[in-house]
Parts: sequence; C-alpha cells; structure tokens
Amino acid sequence: MAEGSSDLEKTESATPKRLEKAREEGDVPRSRELSTCVTLLAMGGAFWFTGRSLMRSLDQSLTDGLSFDHALAFDSQLLLNHLGANLGSVLLAFAPLALLVVAVAVLAPVLLGGWVFTAKAFAPKLSRLSPFTGIGNICSTHAAVELAKAIGKTVIVGGIAVAVAMSQRDALLGLALEPPDEGSAHLCELLLVSFIAISSGLLLIAVIDAPYQLWHHASKLKMTREEIRQETKESDGDPQIKSRIRARQREMARRRMMSEVPKADVIVTNPTHFAVALKYDEGVARAPRVVAKGADEIAAKIRELGVAAGVPLLEAPPLARALYRHAELGDEIPQALYTAVAEVLAYVFQLRAFRGGSGVRPMPPTAIDVPVDLDPAAIAATA
Repeated sequence: MAEGSSDLEKTESATPKRLEKAREEGDVPRSRELSTCVTLLAMGGAFWFTGRSLMRSLDQSLTDGLSFDHALAFDSQLLLNHLGANLGSVLLAFAPLALLVVAVAVLAPVLLGGWVFTAKAFAPKLSRLSPFTGIGNICSTHAAVELAKAIGKTVIVGGIAVAVAMSQRDALLGLALEPPDEGSAHLCELLLVSFIAISSGLLLIAVIDAPYQLWHHASKLKMTREEIRQETKESDGDPQIKSRIRARQREMARRRMMSEVPKADVIVTNPTHFAVALKYDEGVARAPRVVAKGADEIAAKIRELGVAAGVPLLEAPPLARALYRHAELGDEIPQALYTAVAEVLAYVFQLRAFRGGSGVRPMPPTAIDVPVDLDPAAIAATA
C-alpha cells in the first residue's frame, strides 16, 4: 500500500514533454511584480533623460494653444485646425515615451518564462465557474502568498513614499518662493526622483517574487510516478507491443532469408550446428555473398530447404564456422576466405556439369584451408 500511495503522490519533476505541453497551453511562470517594476523603472528613466525636451514641447504647445489672432476667433474651421495642430504636437511629444513603455511592457515577460502566444489561454474553462474551485483558490497557499505580497508592497511602497516626502519637505515648501519657471522645473524634478525611488521599492518585491513564481510553477507541474510511466509508455510504446513487433520483424526477416535458400549455389554445413548458403552472381558481384545463415534449428531448416531445392550441401566445419561468424547476411564473404570458397565453388560447378551429363562425378573437397584466426573453434583451442 505504501508503494502504491507513493506512486500517486506528485513527487517527480515535470518531464520535458509535460513542460512543453504546459507552454503550448500558455502555462508558463510569470511575475507581475517583475514586469511592473521593470516598466515603471523604464518609464522613470525615460522621463529622466527626455523630461526637459518633453516639458519644452508641452510649454510650446500650451503657448501656441492660448495664442490666437482675430481670424481664429471668428472662423471655426481655422480654430479647429489650430487645435488639431496643437493636439498633434502634444501626441508627437509623448510618442517616444509611449512607444518605449509599450515595448518594455511587451518584452518584460520574456525575463521570466519567455514570450508565449497561444489561443488556448483564451479558451473558456467551466471549472473557473465552480464555487468550490473558487473557495479552494481563496484558501490555497498561493492565495496566502499573494495576500502577503500585497501587504508587503503596501508597506514598502508606503514607507518609501513617506521617507521621500519627509526628506524633500523643505524643498517642497520652498517651491512657493521660486519663480514660476524655476519652480515648475524643480517640482517636476522632485516628482521624478520620488517616482523612481518609489518604483525602486518594488524591486525588492520582484526579487522575492520571481524565484517564488519559478518554484510555484515547477511545483504545480510535478508528476506522479504513474504519470511518468504512462507518458513513457505513450512516447516509447508499450514494451510488450514493441517486443511482439520485434519478434514479428525477426520472423519476416527469417522468411525472406529462407526464400533465398533455393536460389543458393551451395550450402556449407558444420554439419549440424551451422549452415551458410552462398550465391555467386558472376559478372555482377566481386565475390559470393551470404544469402542465408543460421545455427541449430535454423541451420536444420536451411539444410531441409536446400535438399528440397536440389542445392548442393558441403560439409566443411571450419569454413562453416568462419562464414557464420565473420560474414553478415546479404554481404560478400571476407577477402581472407576467397581461396577457400573458390575451392568450394569449383566443386559445385563440376558437380553441376556432371548433373548436366558431362564429365565425371567430382569428389567433395576434404581439406579446405581456412585461416586459423577466422575459425572460432581453432581460436578457442589455442587460447
């Protein structure tokens, strides 16, 4: 029971296939705090470098908007054109900043989990309408962490805002004594510094939230051992089915091999343990090739088919062992065995001529020379 229950517990890390499937469904780690912090800091930095030119553009647009001649006051079309031109100037002044903010907002998620677009994320899920699911989400550990995060943001951002306001209290009170132009520029500078300082406070939350989101995503996708076994079975196939397929393939290969036995020129035997069928296509191949080979029961079947088809059988144990060990099915014989096999083929051709009615019956070769290093029995005897 203990082993069965452990197989149902999600204790194993998600497999690459599970992670890829989750990514296709839009389920990737995301940190809203990291994206918000990066976007706000980018906005503050953009204001810091482009604030003066932006203020000059807005000041010029405001001056142009409040300045008009007698013709504009009595011609509505000219007035609308004048207002449209001023509005275009304002939008053009804000365009670089807006484009930067949009670009950062789109690219910020790439920092954690990458950028993913999938239509499956927009598919309706009826489970979201279940009150039990909603209650479970409210009472979950993730909800508690989100609540703690919200409280932490309030405390940190509020504390930084109070600290910044207290540190700039004298400067804020002194704005009333400054000329309008200098006071406006100084106020914008104070607001920008405060904005960047408060936004930087979110960096602490983002540094904590990003690793947590990675851990939470990995924990959510954990799998049981049974799920991993099932996935492996689906990916690689059922071992029993694969075993039957391999057995079927071996049987088909054996049948193809047996169908070549009647076409062979000679079958070299051990005489009982091994049998190798050879065929020589003169003018096509450089040397005879092995069309069938086998041991024990397969060797007996090869001999049986050879006898039925009238293929000559030659007992040459050293040569049969060497061919079985060193010649692959369908390949030409090794060059070291050319001389030995040539002696066998010479006997076969003489026997074929005798059966055709010419010459005398040849005597089978009895002392075929096979290199010692190619005969397994000879190697074993000298070892």
